[in-house]
Amino acid sequence: MNRIVHLSDLHFGAHDEQLVEAVDWQVAKLKPDLVVISGDFTQRARTEQFRQACEFLEGLRERGHEVLGVPGNHDVPLYDVLRRFLSPLARYRRFIDETLCPFIELPGVAVLGINTARSLTFKDGRINRDQVQFIRDTFARTPSEVMRILVTHHPLFALRVGEQVDRAIGRQELALDIVEESGVDIVLAGHNHDASSQDAGDLVARAGGVLVVQAGTATSTRVREQEQSFNSIDITEDSATITVHAWNGDDFAPNDARA
Repeated sequence: MNRIVHLSDLHFGAHDEQLVEAVDWQVAKLKPDLVVISGDFTQRARTEQFRQACEFLEGLRERGHEVLGVPGNHDVPLYDVLRRFLSPLARYRRFIDETLCPFIELPGVAVLGINTARSLTFKDGRINRDQVQFIRDTFARTPSEVMRILVTHHPLFALRVGEQVDRAIGRQELALDIVEESGVDIVLAGHNHDASSQDAGDLVARAGGVLVVQAGTATSTRVREQEQSFNSIDITEDSATITVHAWNGDDFAPNDARA
């Protein structure tokens, strides 16, 4: 079995230090094979916020955890217009990861991250044709029996959060085509601060049996319909079991696992 801890929307700069410490402790307790962070490491992409996020990541790695992360829209400067358009992810590359589309293989599992953050949009994300080709080429090199996981910050699908529906990723048709063609089994994302898991076929008829897993915000004070949370995913040869660990005011308590 492989265990993945799925964090998202840390928002350093608008975070609660008690939540950060609790996440750190729970990750150590869960002993995952991989920690996935699906974007929004910072609140406003400022240097000090990236330093705080970097310190958190260094702590995870020092305790022996492998980490895969992708940028979110909050990791692109909002008010620094020159930096936003000339070097939008320079600080992310400096403090978090030089690679914007990281790839990690575990026994029986292949995990690929894709950057969906863009300078031209304040909130929404997009995927482009070069990234589609990269997904195709990367997963083509993995054995057919391997479980394939794609990580983005922005959801590939339009999802209901409370009374509103958050939009799907830009160029969704491209994303759906490559997910089907590459045999992706699970897509992990964040962005809407709402934890959920469901069959993609319930969202878009042509999507097939891809498992859509959303993580809530793990450490931010910016909550929507839910309390802070993160996911753990236990993967065997032919199944995945999702557990949401939700904040109860004192600690992150696991909800009922869903196979």
